[in-house]
Amino acid sequence: MSLTMTYLLTGRPLDSRVAVVTGASSGMGAATAPRLAELGASVAVIARRQEKLDSLAADITAAGGKALPLSVDVTDRTAVRTAADQVADTLGPADLVFNNAGVQLISATDELKVEDWQRQIDLNVTGVMNVIAAFLPHLTASAERGKSADLINTSSIAATRILEKFSIYSGTKAYISHLTRLIRVELGRKNVRVSAIEPGMVDTELPDHVTDPDASALMAGLLHDIECLRSTDIAETVAFIAALPRHVNISELTILPTAQPV
Repeated sequence: MSLTMTYLLTGRPLDSRVAVVTGASSGMGAATAPRLAELGASVAVIARRQEKLDSLAADITAAGGKALPLSVDVTDRTAVRTAADQVADTLGPADLVFNNAGVQLISATDELKVEDWQRQIDLNVTGVMNVIAAFLPHLTASAERGKSADLINTSSIAATRILEKFSIYSGTKAYISHLTRLIRVELGRKNVRVSAIEPGMVDTELPDHVTDPDASALMAGLLHDIECLRSTDIAETVAFIAALPRHVNISELTILPTAQPV
């Protein structure tokens, strides 16, 4: 399979932007942060795994970018608010937030894996809301100063497709997609752009968390049989959304591997 990198943007269209990437220790977040930095943004990388963040920040710095690694559990509202203050103090107020942290735990509903249910709700819903609450003042202030301001939430194709055993995960992502539609109406009046990206199968470590044999087989089959999305594809998509003129808001974007059937 081709491993060609997907780079469409050139130059530094994100110069002077201050970006925040959650879920930055792996996968789509780890790919997006250096791409935003390469295009000119200063980037705060947020996740729980400090050693992964330090390595990512070092790579960004070595490539000539500017990065701030912050070990934060986004389910902790106070910790996220403290991180927002640190971003403002070190890099300036954020004007691009890639609200990306999430977890996927698949099981049949009647297995009653309520701890897995709660973990997904805590991270995929509460964590997303904590990030919005902490950084929305940054975004609105940036917009008031005439800058582009972007809140980009990571949803999933599972938000709209009926996938057996994905019920709780899909429910959390449906929340994110519809929340994005709703708050875009409010924030658009303030010139804050709000977007949801809904990826299909991406070759990241997220499927590694799946223990259900049927779901694991489905994902393994897709990874084997088709050319799935790569994290760099998502990174370029996020960068493209943010690099558009200030009056243009891509509110929802579904991005699938060409050969993915569902």
